[in-house]
Amino acid sequence: MEICLKCGLPKDLCVCETIAKEQQKIIIKNEKRRYGKKVTLISGLDDKTIDVNGLVKVLKQKLACGGTFKNNQIELQGDHRPRLKDILVKLGYEEGQIELS
Repeated sequence: MEICLKCGLPKDLCVCETIAKEQQKIIIKNEKRRYGKKVTLISGLDDKTIDVNGLVKVLKQKLACGGTFKNNQIELQGDHRPRLKDILVKLGYEEGQIELS
């Protein structure tokens, strides 16, 4: 049985990521790239406390789009601002900590 180094609880009972999700200040914005392509950018996530690559994978599946994590922000192809806030709240992030711009 593995034990979390931060909280000392077994990995299956660890609450570190849940606490980290509640403390994130997430900013969601839209950007127009080359050839008029729209990209949704999610910044403010701490990649040391949250499994960002797992989050990118879940978001890509739920939004049916391509995306990546680079330069400390998640990039999703297309404008997904309306649905993204609801999905992040369902994944355990605080609604008051998510800012749409």
